[in-house]
Order: sequence, then structure tokens, then C-alpha cells
Amino acid sequence: MKSISFDPDLIRRYDIAGPRYTSYPTAVSFKDFSATDYMSQARQSNEDLIPLPLSLYFHIPFCATVCFYCACNKIVTKNREQASIYLAYLFREIELQAALYDPDRCVKQLHWGGGTPTFLNHEQIVTLMTKTRQHFNLLTDDSGDYSIEIDPRSVSAATIQLLREQGFNRFSLGVQDIDERVQRAVNRLQPTEQTLEIIQTCRAQGAKSISIDLIYGLPLQTLAGFSQTLDTVIAWSPDRISLFNYAHLPTLFMPQRRIKSEELPSSEEKLHILQHAVQQLTTAGYVYIGMDHFAKPTDELALAQEQGSLHRNFQGYTTHADCDLVAMGVSAISNVADCYSQNEKTTEAYYAALDAGHLAVTRGITLTEDDHIRRYIIQQLTCQFAVDLKAVEHEFEIKAANYFKSELEQLASMQADQLLEIKGSTLTITPRGRFLVRNICMVFDASLKQASTTQRFSKVI
Repeated sequence: MKSISFDPDLIRRYDIAGPRYTSYPTAVSFKDFSATDYMSQARQSNEDLIPLPLSLYFHIPFCATVCFYCACNKIVTKNREQASIYLAYLFREIELQAALYDPDRCVKQLHWGGGTPTFLNHEQIVTLMTKTRQHFNLLTDDSGDYSIEIDPRSVSAATIQLLREQGFNRFSLGVQDIDERVQRAVNRLQPTEQTLEIIQTCRAQGAKSISIDLIYGLPLQTLAGFSQTLDTVIAWSPDRISLFNYAHLPTLFMPQRRIKSEELPSSEEKLHILQHAVQQLTTAGYVYIGMDHFAKPTDELALAQEQGSLHRNFQGYTTHADCDLVAMGVSAISNVADCYSQNEKTTEAYYAALDAGHLAVTRGITLTEDDHIRRYIIQQLTCQFAVDLKAVEHEFEIKAANYFKSELEQLASMQADQLLEIKGSTLTITPRGRFLVRNICMVFDASLKQASTTQRFSKVI
């Protein structure tokens, strides 16, 4: 079981901006990349001796109201007709994408993200799932990891029942904070009774996993107030809890300009809130998975971490490392064969590409051998808090001591601070260093050395 040690002084010293490593190289390294480039990689993925299963991601960008803290790619509207237009184009992309992959490649993982996927009405939900089944090989035995992000304010018990009938078996609910003062400050009023009703409905419908998203560092949050939020959420007993840091970047994200900076907790209080939250969650029996994720010891993520099979991708932590990720919708990012590729970020450009009869891929990168090596190390560190450099040598036919001479020298100060230890060929992040795993990964990140991109990332804590 992975334990953690929270050292406020250490965290203050290391609290710099850095990537969240949902990919390596990260999206800031993406360059011009065409639909033709992507199609070549997709076809290549069919040629493996045993082609990988597929993971499908659909980006549904619509929200009925704006949450002021939000940094997602979204469209705020109450005009439901916009979703109908969007789905018509998404169906075209489904047809184009499916044509690239052998039809017998099963879909082990499916995820709808947003925006608010439950902005779609019941008919649209059924139609999108029907279209997906027509063109991809979805599992029918409920053994897949089929998840959806839910705004409890936008669903009813009937919606959850419908989603379950359509094959969704994992539900992620946005909560952020239950304090009404905080909710008003971020324009997200959400009664606890409403959230609890949806959680209970998910359980009654046989959900395999229920996850709750929380944010610390929001305006008007206090240590006492957020402690009450955690007490309530812990009593709801979700399988997973994500505890995200609010990064206030109003110059980049327009809705955040509605947040009064003077109402934000100080950096000192924010650190105290986090420290107390970690103590509450671990005392309640949740396991620290990594980054901002906690899970019950019996949850699949915790079990996968114990077994060494945990993976991290654009949806966060997952148990499915052995998949090609095919992402559809505006701004969606795929990871297929040796490439990452991203769709156009605006609906206008996304629609125009599909009107022209081709995929909306606009940015991406083909991984080099060096990228593969560094990605392997970063995956091991973020998922297992350790990496065996002998295994790296065997996998990639390199001499780690020579290849990473500079990096190992840089790690010396972190080793002196007891963030990590190196015994034999194994680099292990200590309980003291686990909250700073992003800092350790940054040492192995060659793309950060090539350009000063840290200003585009949030702080690690």
C-alpha cells in the first residue's frame, strides 16, 4: 500500500509550475500534424501481430451554465439545437475514424467527457451510443470500463437508468465544494440532497465505480469549511475522490475573471486545506494513488497500482494501458501507435474539416525513440512511484547511467531532500516525495529543456 508524508516546508520550496503528465511529450510540444499523418499511424496500429484493443473518448463541450473556475474547452449555451448540429458532425467523424481500424478490435474503454456530457437529452444519448455500436466493436457483457462525467444538476434518476442501460458502468460526479458561499462565488449552486440522490441512484443501478471531483483553493474556502465538505463526501463513500488544485489564470481562461482574487485563500491557507484534506482522506481509509487521486483499497485503481499495471492518460489514471486511444470531438486528443494527435479546438474549424470530407486533426507529434524511453520512465514514476532502470535498459537497449547522466546528477538534490532514493538500479519516490512526483518527472522531461513552457502549466500543488 502506498503511504504518503506531507511536509509543508518541502512543498513550499518545490511548488513550481509543471505538467500533469497525462501524456509525454505533453500537448505544448505538439506541432503541425495532418489527418494524413494520423491515418498512417492508425493503419500501422492494425499491423501489430496482436492489434491492441481500443479506448474511445468523446468530447461533449456543452454546458448550460458556466462555472467560473472552469478551464475546459466548452460552449456555454441553453440552445439545445447546438448539440444536435454538433452530433451530426461527430457522427461523420465516427464513420471516418472507424473505417481506419479493423472491426474486430474490441473497445475495452469508453469515456464521455466535457463540458457536460449529460447536456445531451435522452434521445441524443441513445443515438450517439447506437452510432458508436454500429461502427465500433463495443463489449456487451459489462466487462469494459465505460465511464461518463456527470453534472448532478443536469440528470434525473431516469437519466442514470438510461445511461446504465446504454452500457455505462462508471460515473464521475462534479461536486467541487458543498459550502453554499463557495458555490455562489463560482456560480455552481448544487444542493447536497441532489448530489446524494444521484449517487444513490448510480449504486441502485449497479455502478461499478463512483468518483467525486473536488477542488481546493476556490474563493471563500476555509480550512473548517472544506473539512465539512470532506466529511460529507466521505460519508457518501465514493470509490474514488479527485482533489484538484484550483489554478487561478484569468488571463488564459475568461470565466475566471469573474472570480474575485481577494476572495481566494492565501497560499498558506491553501496549503493547510490540502494538508488537512490528505489527513482526512487517508484516515478514512482512502489510498493515495498519485497526483490528485484517492481511491478505496478495493478499487480497481488501487489494485492495479499494487499489481504494477496502473496507467495514466488524458482521462487521468486508468487500468487500461493496453489500448490505442481514439478521441473524437472538438479539441480531443488521440494516442495511437507512435503518435499523439489533436483535433481542431473550435467548432467552426472542426465542422469545416469534416465538411471537406476529412478528419479534423490539426496538431500532434510522432514519438521518437527518446520520447518512448522518457514516457516509460514518467509513466512508471506517476503510476508506481518507482522505476527500475535495469528494466529501462533491457526494454530500450541503452545504458541508463550514460543516457541519463545529467538527469541523475540533477536528482541528487532531491535525493538529499529525501524525495527519492536510489538503491541498485531502482529509483523509488519516498512517501515524503509523492506529492512532488511532477517535479521528479520534470527532470526527465526533455521538452522542458528545449523551451520555456512552464508558464503554461499550473503549479504542482
